Amino acid sequence: MGTPASAAAFRAEGLVKRFGARRALDGVGMDVAPGAAMGLVGANGAGKTTFIKCALDLCAADAGTVEIFGLDSRQAAARARLAYLPERFVPPYYLLGREFLAMTLELAGTWFDRARAAALAAELELDPQALERPVRQLSKGMTQKLGLAACFLLQRDLYVLDEPMSGLDPAGRVAVKSVLARLHRGGSALLFTSHVLSDVEELCSTITVLERGAARFSGAPAELCRQYGEDNLERAFLRCIRTDADAAALSA
Repeated sequence: MGTPASAAAFRAEGLVKRFGARRALDGVGMDVAPGAAMGLVGANGAGKTTFIKCALDLCAADAGTVEIFGLDSRQAAARARLAYLPERFVPPYYLLGREFLAMTLELAGTWFDRARAAALAAELELDPQALERPVRQLSKGMTQKLGLAACFLLQRDLYVLDEPMSGLDPAGRVAVKSVLARLHRGGSALLFTSHVLSDVEELCSTITVLERGAARFSGAPAELCRQYGEDNLERAFLRCIRTDADAAALSA
């Protein structure tokens, strides 16, 4: 079945997740248009990773719906057009880097091209020799780049990345942002979480701010700054998550 012409790349409505009496997600919704870039931001424990896991059917939601290119996210076919990197990426320690990439591509139904993998590794500032070493010998940053390389080699219409800059040094962050920008220019949609608001501001036309499982804001980074009378996104973000009046208005 084809994708409806009006279908969003990603759409969540009323997503709820409870852990006992605590609501980790409290009716969160979000739209990401095809080819758009959305940054999901929030303090530790705000619900970002829980949202991603529920959205991709890795964790059962208690209420709400999620569609990916018009298909219910619980269908395997819905995930065929996306690539996902979890926050805690731990590849099999005994594989060589290139073996992990080859396995990932094979599982996705495509083939491994050594030259293309080496070129992407270089673009990500990952020493191509790291692909010939066992994963257990790689640093945190190298391992993160390996996971990103696996995602980017898949050439998907949507990339869902949970803290993709985790463990990267400044050169690595610049390299990864460059690749993300290239993929975005090529028409792929991005949905990623980050604590580094400058990265989000640089790459994303839209951000959603989560606080205690609720969406406190969704819109352009510049609009968040205007709403709170700030010229700095970090200060606007802090005001957004700490304004009691806003929290009361949202819960009314």
